[in-house]
Amino acid sequence: MKHITTIALGTLWLVAPAALAAQTATSASHDTADAKADPAPLPAGFKLSGFAEGSYAYSGRSVGDTTIVGRLYDRLQNRFMLNALAVVLDKPYDPAKFSAGFHSELLLGQDATLIKSGGFDLGAQADLPHLYVTLNIPTASGNGLQIKAGRMVTLMGVEVIETIANPNWSEANQFIYVENFTGLGVSVETRFSQYVDAQFRVINGWDQVSDNNTHKSLMGRVGLYPDTLTSIGLVGYWGPEEAGNDTANRYGVNGVIWRKLGAKVNVWLQGDYGREQANAALPVATQDAQWWAAGAWVTYDFSSSLGLALRGDYMNDENGARTNGVLGFPAFPANAGQKLGSGTATLNIRAWPSAVVRPEVRYDRSTLAAFDGKKDQVTLALGVAYLY
Repeated sequence: MKHITTIALGTLWLVAPAALAAQTATSASHDTADAKADPAPLPAGFKLSGFAEGSYAYSGRSVGDTTIVGRLYDRLQNRFMLNALAVVLDKPYDPAKFSAGFHSELLLGQDATLIKSGGFDLGAQADLPHLYVTLNIPTASGNGLQIKAGRMVTLMGVEVIETIANPNWSEANQFIYVENFTGLGVSVETRFSQYVDAQFRVINGWDQVSDNNTHKSLMGRVGLYPDTLTSIGLVGYWGPEEAGNDTANRYGVNGVIWRKLGAKVNVWLQGDYGREQANAALPVATQDAQWWAAGAWVTYDFSSSLGLALRGDYMNDENGARTNGVLGFPAFPANAGQKLGSGTATLNIRAWPSAVVRPEVRYDRSTLAAFDGKKDQVTLALGVAYLY
């Protein structure tokens, strides 16, 4: 049965691009509402958007024919998945005057299971990754100063929770292991000019609605825009993240560079470094843990309806603090971690209005025999989404 499934999926992966056409997304926006058209009728000023997505994934080296090791939304082996129904409701603010707005997203489906925050539970397959109010104070620049209060997605990284906004269908190791998904708190944001913007946040902690200790965490970002074809984002973070521990801080930096090359090519580079002070939650409680990662994305638009996205990433989880026993990875020996990387190719096919079909092949490799007793695995997958 495994052999038949592999042949069928492989045939579909090869045939679909010749019969269809598509275009990859050219940016990874954190708010899916910004990219959608034709919202449903709503009271004046409100916007409704979202997407629905399903998928299938197969790896020849799964664990017990159930788990694809190390993966997030594509974690279930040889399964059709009901990934997500996202419902986004917005009320934009006016940056030129005293005004207010809000942004919300309800996420239903199997994707929601793994991005949920501690202290908030809508059920096993439901979450609110976005839910915040924005208060705008006008400034001389006309861009305003925004104060946001609520649950917001991270400031880090190229990729976002909503797969339809990412270059590739599957999520990279950096998104899964070295970034937070969301934070609940307050964010102060402004755009100083066309060249510089900044955000500063005080949150309960990484992926915590109910704070798991008595201290808050900090995160800040500076964005630089030398020209209309380039952006640079620099993020720093600091704060205790373990339950009941106010003194063991997690801190680090994240950097993202985007560059558009001509009309058809986009390139992103991302680097991460993190460290966590010694505490009982680490694999080795008596010493600090550290990790670093790097990734690159390239997209090419063959036409308005067909695009290719390539990604490569590498992570050194030196002490096992980020991957030990997580998402199917085994528990590591004392004071040991792993080095892991992946290479991914995704076609983005937009032959149907408002829909995207995404066949993908991915190769993962680890210094540990984590993939059914082997050090590498190949995964074939297909994601299908409708945007509204």
